[in-house]
Amino acid sequence: MLVVVGILIFFVGLLFSIAWHELGHLATAKMFGVKVTEYMVGFGRTIWSRKKGETEYGIKAIPFGGYIRMIGMFPPKKDEAYGRTKSSSPFRAMIEDAREMSAEDVTPEDAHRQFYQRSPWKRIIVMLAGPVMNLILAIGIFSAILMGFGVSTPTLTVAEVSKCVLPADADTTKCPPGAEPSPAAAAGFKPGDKIVEFNGRHYSSWEDLRLAIRDSKGTVPVVVERGDQRVELTAELMQTERQKIDTPSETTRVGFLGLAPTSVMVKQDIGGVVETIGGFVGMTVQKVIQLPQRIPDLVSAILGGERHQDSPVGIVGASRLGGEVLATDQIGVDTRIVMMFQLLAGVNLSLFVFNMLPLLPLDGGHVAGAAWESIRRGLAKLVRRPDPGPFDTARLMPLAYAVSLVFIAFSLLVLVADIVNPVTLQ
Repeated sequence: MLVVVGILIFFVGLLFSIAWHELGHLATAKMFGVKVTEYMVGFGRTIWSRKKGETEYGIKAIPFGGYIRMIGMFPPKKDEAYGRTKSSSPFRAMIEDAREMSAEDVTPEDAHRQFYQRSPWKRIIVMLAGPVMNLILAIGIFSAILMGFGVSTPTLTVAEVSKCVLPADADTTKCPPGAEPSPAAAAGFKPGDKIVEFNGRHYSSWEDLRLAIRDSKGTVPVVVERGDQRVELTAELMQTERQKIDTPSETTRVGFLGLAPTSVMVKQDIGGVVETIGGFVGMTVQKVIQLPQRIPDLVSAILGGERHQDSPVGIVGASRLGGEVLATDQIGVDTRIVMMFQLLAGVNLSLFVFNMLPLLPLDGGHVAGAAWESIRRGLAKLVRRPDPGPFDTARLMPLAYAVSLVFIAFSLLVLVADIVNPVTLQ
């Protein structure tokens, strides 16, 4: 029951994120005098709508996105008004259909309120406003968590000593009969030991120590504080297969000791928040760039292979993770709530980065078109040539349709994987 409740709560959060995104487009479009006829969350058949002023607000049946409809997205042909000429070319037909749909809501009294008529910088603001709203929401959630609740930070104090060595893909934490003792267990480490020195060097953070352990091999001296005493231990590190730090789906041979640290919640200051969120943005950009590389893994997962923890997830997968977070009984209720908000912030960060890709029909594609128009007009003015006029993004519609088909295919692939072989917390 808690899983279902968690899924529903997180799903509502995702719908809010979509509505919040479209609100950015809506507010800035209206601010610059562009007529907006529709503001919709979802696609397909309309479930509920209400018209206020000149805009219809509503919810549609397929909750995988949203949109606002602005009149005059594309400029008319230079040699004609809003009519269309017959063409045998399928690409030309796509362009003319897009131009016709863009103009069908334009009435004589609204002819001056079309999107393409606004200056490039205004159009850039309108198209950036949606992704930026997602970024603002992500920053707000992350900041509240980091400054109010804190971030779990591992310390140099030992929480647990592995009794034996298990393979990286082991599905149990119990030691089988005859298993080899871990280097830490063989060296005599105990829970509560605070590591003072490792291989003759002092470390101030667990992360630095962990990297040092991974890069080490052979016999290594370790000094720990145990109660009021300093104890010198000698560990015989072994090499084992572990996940790579940058690409968890791959493994490499590293030094292994067999310790788990204790963790404390540390509240972050402004500098820590900026640094942490900057790291999240960089990691999200990297993940979005790597999406094409994840396709074979998704296909493999659908066919029964392993679904990696860093695998892409869609709305269904993210909602399912939210449900698992709420239902787990291994952590406190407050921590579960924080984890759900962290997951929602991560989704908003992904929406921001993804929509900034300079490809139509994404927001970044419209931004790129307006930016190119500004550059082209500036160059024409510099060399004293006639104003080339608005950049005709309608000519890029065949490419936009192709990109849309790729995105739809990828989304369906992720959806199937989320259903038949979902990413889980385990």
